[in-house]
Amino acid sequence: MSRSFDIDAIRAEFPILSREVNGKPLVYLDNAASAQKPNAVIDKIANQSRTAYANVHRGIHTLSNETTEAYEAAREKVRAFLNAPSTENIVYTKGSTEGINLVASALAARIEPGDEIVLSIMEHHSNIVPWHFLRERHGAVLKWVGLNEDGSLDMTDLAEAIGPKTRMVAITHMSNVLGSVTDMAEICRLAHEVGAEVLADGSQAAVHLQVDVQALGCDWYVMTGHKLYGPTGIGALYGTAEALDRARPYQGGGEMIEIVSR
Repeated sequence: MSRSFDIDAIRAEFPILSREVNGKPLVYLDNAASAQKPNAVIDKIANQSRTAYANVHRGIHTLSNETTEAYEAAREKVRAFLNAPSTENIVYTKGSTEGINLVASALAARIEPGDEIVLSIMEHHSNIVPWHFLRERHGAVLKWVGLNEDGSLDMTDLAEAIGPKTRMVAITHMSNVLGSVTDMAEICRLAHEVGAEVLADGSQAAVHLQVDVQALGCDWYVMTGHKLYGPTGIGALYGTAEALDRARPYQGGGEMIEIVSR
């Protein structure tokens, strides 16, 4: 059964679409880069600042408790959105780029010269440059997987690229240029056969697909809020309990410590 929806009502949820540009109603087609914000998001952010702003996990007064509850409720929504087993698997980041850099930083502590990182040629710069840092600074070797004529990932090429020295396979779940969807479950199977980790860049897939990280079997999954009609400067990194346990702390400061001494 097909579902109908009221286009005018949906447009009304996005106040920026009431603008005129060069004397004409705004038409916005750049959602792959960043999505406009609906009233529900704008109002929630504004209301939080107006009525309940306080530090998270830093106080026992009413405003701090309310803010902390909202903060953790959002983490639960992200957990459910990705079907992660626990909120402890969800790490807030500034976006997909920071999430990938966090994983690369975690791997840097264990990388040895000659260890291999497998990428595809359709990756976003954010899923290329952090791995070049490991190549430059730690002697990692980048191996590149090509595409088929229809723009899909060449799985034969991928299987040949993965080997005993592979430590990480970092592949987009959906290309932001081609729209190609990769067989992430099969990618994870091939990588795990040799003991390698898999990072899935879900920046686009999280917008268009129903993502189940447990079914995919990936060790890491990154997504960004601003493509999902959320605020800019926020994203999420999913990691399995095992992957997170292996990762060294990415940043030091408050909340990530128990005891600090001189």
